[in-house]
Order: sequence, then structure tokens, then C-alpha cells
Amino acid sequence: MHAYCRSGEEMQPPRWQDRALAAITETLWPTRCAGCGSVGELLCPECASRLPWIEQRSACPCCGAPYGSDVCTECHGDWPLATTICAMSFEGAAARIVRIYKDQHETRLARLIAAAIATAVDEAGCCLLPTGEVRLDLAAIDAICFMPSTPSALRRRGFDPMELVAKHLSNQLDLPLADVLAKDDVSDQRGLGREARWQNLAGSVSSVEDVSGMRLLLADDVVTTGASLAAAAQALHARGAQSVSACAFARVW
Repeated sequence: MHAYCRSGEEMQPPRWQDRALAAITETLWPTRCAGCGSVGELLCPECASRLPWIEQRSACPCCGAPYGSDVCTECHGDWPLATTICAMSFEGAAARIVRIYKDQHETRLARLIAAAIATAVDEAGCCLLPTGEVRLDLAAIDAICFMPSTPSALRRRGFDPMELVAKHLSNQLDLPLADVLAKDDVSDQRGLGREARWQNLAGSVSSVEDVSGMRLLLADDVVTTGASLAAAAQALHARGAQSVSACAFARVW
């Protein structure tokens, strides 16, 4: 195993000072549901029951879009990764979870997002491709890597959203974590069409380590056109990756 790959870090139990601070914080700023805003839990049972899960046996095995298992209108089979597994459609509570996590610094949602991805990955592992192979065999994955924040986003937020998610996902899937990607600042992707997004991100992601021969599972939060994943996969293949599959919390379609 390469030196830069590490097992997921175990979460240590908080000290009594941390528990006291947490109690005070909860009193002043109570936990609210990311779906509806009600006080009490990060995700209330009602919102949890309405999450827009993607049924993996019906999803496109290439881009992860719902209902694309036979004919996909989103990628037409032209996709730069071995497979892409997305847990949910980017709508409703799923979309609010992403926004609250990234923009309101509710970092406790990282574990929930990772658990949703792990659930989808596990389900996809039971789905067969037309070739008779499983869609994703975790036994054939060497490490998890993640789509990093750009320098400006890291300064703005003060944390890397996908790094936190990937650490939890590493623990949940029992796979090493490989922190190997870097992403340059680019123009805002919002408002850009598919082709413009791909051109905007071309060459913006690089692998800072040699990943020769490795079979990697790339984690991201939201898949839109696949431009970010394509840039990352290209960078990893350029540094020797044998294969790159992807997993994400949500899929825009």
C-alpha cells in the first residue's frame, strides 16, 4: 500500500469539557432538521422517510442517473468512469442537506452523507451488469479518494466538505483513504451548460501522488454533468490509476 493511503481515522470519545460545551451549544443553538428545520434531530423521521433514494437496479450504471439502466438519456453511455453510484436525486431534503452541510457548516451531516453513499454502494454491489459482473465489487477497490475543494472554497468555508465525508466513508466501507487530488480555482460553474462546464474544468484537477496500478473509488457530493468527475478521472489515469469508479450523495438529472 502506498504511504499516502491511510485507514479512516477513528473518532475518539469527547472529553468532559467537550460534552459540556456541546450541551451549552445545543441549548443556545439547538439542532434542527436539515430537511424541514424542526428542532431535535439532524434529520427528522418524516424527512428521512421522504428522501429521494435512487433504486440502483434501475439506475444508469455509467452516470448514476435514475431509470437509466436500459437506455440513459443523460450520458448516452459516454462516461469517463467505470461506474458512477449516486444515492439520491438532487431534490427536496437531499438538496437541502448538501446546502446546509456546505454553506451553513453543519459538519455533523458528513456522517449522514457518508452513510447514504455507503448504502447506495452496498446496493449497487448486488446489481449485475449485462456482462454478468457486479456493478461495483468493493473487494476490487484499493482505496477511496475524494473531490477536493478549490483553494478559494477552502478559505471561504474553513473546511473541505468531501474530505470529512470521505473519512467517514473510509470507516464505513473499511477501505483506506487516499488524499491524492488537488483542484484549481475555476470560473463559477453555476449557469454554465454541459459543454461549457467540461471546458471550464478541463485540466483543473491534478493528482499529487503516483497512483500506478490502483483501483480507486472517487467520492463527490453532487454529480451534475460529470465534468468534475471526468477531470478527476483523467488526472488519476494520467498518474497510473488502473480504474476509477465514482460514488456521490446526489445526482442532478
